[in-house]
Amino acid sequence: MSQPITADLVRQLREQTGAGIMDCKQALTEADGDFEGARDKLRAKGLASAEKRRGRETKEGLVDAYIHPGGQVGVLLEVNCESDFVARTDQFKSLVHDLAIQVAAQAPRWVTRDEVPAAELDRERAIYREQAAQEGKGTAHLDQIVEGRLRKFYETFCLYDQPFIRDDGAKARRIEQLIQETVAATGEHITVARFARFRLGERPDETTPDGACARHRGRASPHRLGTSHSSLPPGGGQAERRGPGRRRRVRDRSRGPEPGGPGNQEGP
Repeated sequence: MSQPITADLVRQLREQTGAGIMDCKQALTEADGDFEGARDKLRAKGLASAEKRRGRETKEGLVDAYIHPGGQVGVLLEVNCESDFVARTDQFKSLVHDLAIQVAAQAPRWVTRDEVPAAELDRERAIYREQAAQEGKGTAHLDQIVEGRLRKFYETFCLYDQPFIRDDGAKARRIEQLIQETVAATGEHITVARFARFRLGERPDETTPDGACARHRGRASPHRLGTSHSSLPPGGGQAERRGPGRRRRVRDRSRGPEPGGPGNQEGP
């Protein structure tokens, strides 16, 4: 049964997706007033637009620095777009800062699942097979069980697959969806180029197999500095930004996730 399409419903959909009013009305009409269905339709349109832009060069963008209150965890993140005009917009700046906080809170090891080394995937699959066998799972569905657990691995360690920490529960957008919504809104291809995450007291040779630093670039094998998956130390709502020749305290626009909250997988 069709649901009534009210102005408030259109407004809510527009706030969540960033799409235009007419696009929201059309999506709700096509979905017979179903909010989730309309949101999926808008995302699908955004995804299609993003696919057309994937081949474009992204040489502009921003580097953002996020220092979690208390000074124990810090992130440097580079996000690229096509033009300096988009890089200066508040929407793009907000996306970049949200991504920096995401990296600080969830400590991904790679940007996308395509960059996970084959040896790492083989090792994980072997572990999951052994676990399933010990649990008495039948061999008929073994591959399906392994792939299901591997999806959880991607959601934990690949930035694009992680649920956005500022969204709620099962309805949380993946980071890739968050980026693609900004792509659809700005009309430009946007990519995460690299990130580096630092935690006080940790050393590269203590946390990565080859002693590499917690940095990532392009298709290179990335690593993170830190063994905890979230591990933001306690702090308030202030973030410290540092630039050449200066240091100042500024208000954290998004007040990153509080330690021990839903965005964190473990405490400090």
